[in-house]
Parts: sequence; structure tokens; C-alpha cells
Amino acid sequence: MASGTRKKGTPKKSAVKAARGSVVAQKHTPWGTIIAVVAIVLLAAGVFGYYYVASSDNRAQREREESAAAFTPSQQNPDPSKDIEGVVTKGYEGGAHVLPTERVAYDQSPPFGGPHDGFWAACNGVVYPQGVRSENMVHSLEHGAVWIAYNPDRVKGEDLETLKLRAEGKPFMMMSPYPGLDSAVSLQSWGHQLKVDSVEDERIDQFIAALKRNPNTYPEVGASCDALGPGRFDPDNPPPFNPNKPGPDAKPMDYQGSEGAAEENMGSGGQQPGQSGG
Repeated sequence: MASGTRKKGTPKKSAVKAARGSVVAQKHTPWGTIIAVVAIVLLAAGVFGYYYVASSDNRAQREREESAAAFTPSQQNPDPSKDIEGVVTKGYEGGAHVLPTERVAYDQSPPFGGPHDGFWAACNGVVYPQGVRSENMVHSLEHGAVWIAYNPDRVKGEDLETLKLRAEGKPFMMMSPYPGLDSAVSLQSWGHQLKVDSVEDERIDQFIAALKRNPNTYPEVGASCDALGPGRFDPDNPPPFNPNKPGPDAKPMDYQGSEGAAEENMGSGGQQPGQSGG
């Protein structure tokens, strides 16, 4: 057979190459690998985004707190809240207790002083998901706490999360919705109140810095914010907020307290009205 002569039945080289190309073209696209890679990228982006937002929120909160440091009480300035625009102050006597079945005809809404229940609301950084009976919340103010109340129709979503940063897990702080509130947010300490229309308002942190546990502004210095326990005040099942106006049998703002209320408070491990912890 002459050199270069192709045997009969042997495919040409061009035909072999075409067949190989056809086989390569028929290989499946690795969709599983592609999907896995895309999923990993998306997960990484989500994790990064979450921590970036959380870090930004915490940084903003730190900046607000640092800017409020100028409102820390001192001997030269015992009540720095006087320098905060919009703060309302009233003089209230402490120690007047009512029974858990009784209401007080408060002169402010939300109230920030006056007669109150013998059991104080837990105010050790609790964020209550539902409104809480005002008579219990006012007692906590007597112990040096700051109460953040908000209108649940106006503060929600990201704004609600921003507001929670001021109270959640913070000693002598408590927060709860207050249906019908005439502003977005209202802050209360004993004898002091500030209403604002934005959760970003720098005066929120100024108010807290000036008045939380300020020994110059509340009656019962050294009193506790811990709950008294089930059967007394249960933070997991607190007495609910009552949106109705108090009836004619409600205790007036000048009510001095009853012996029965004092005895009930003593029986629960509390102290007499006017004493620390009462």
C-alpha cells in the first residue's frame, strides 16, 4: 500500500475532530456548582450586610450617648434637664400607694408622678410588647427609672428597633407602647416629661443622661428596679394598660395613700410609703 494511502473504512481526520467536538459540545453545564457558588456569594453578602447595619446602628447609638454626656448631673448642675428644650416639670410628693384594683386620676398622659400602685413595674431594661398599667409604671419612676412610652401607630419597624436601643437591657430603663399618645415618643422620669416626634431626636439621650437615677430628682434613692416576682408584679404577664378614662371612684392626685395599700406593700416584701424601696 502506498505511503499516505488511507485504509478503506478508516474515518478521515477531519471527521474525527468533528465528532470529538460534538461530544464536548454535548457535555452538561455544571448548574449545581454554579447554584452553590451563587448561594454562597448571596449568603456572604447577607451576613456582611447584617453586621454592617448592626454596626452602624450601634455606632450611631454610641455617638448619641457621647453627645448626651454633657447632660450628666453634677454638683454644679444637679438637674441638667432644665437645659433641654421641651422638658416639662411638676412637683410630686412620693410614697402614696393605691391597691392593684384601684386607679388614679392622673393629671398628665402619660403620667410622671403622683399616687401609684404599691408594686413597681420591672424597670431593669425591660421592653414591654404591650401597654402596662400606668399605676405600676409611675412607681418605677419613683425609684429613679426612665420610662420610654411610644405611640404604636407612629413608631414601628426600623424606628421601633432604634428606640429599643435606648432601653433594652439597660438598668433603670423600661419601654412600652402607649396607645393614643399625642406624640411619637414620650419620656418620663419622676416629675419630668419630654415629648418628641422622632426616634432620632438627640433630646431622647439627653433626657436619659440627665435624669436616669439622678439622686436630685426622684424620691427613693437606692430603691430597686427588679420585679417583685409572680403574684406581685410579673414582667412576663404585667397588668395591662387601661385606655378608658378613670371613673369617679379613681384616686385624686392629692391622695395620700391608704393603710391597706401600705400593709399590702409591706406584706409583699416592700416597705412603708416614703421609705427607700417603697
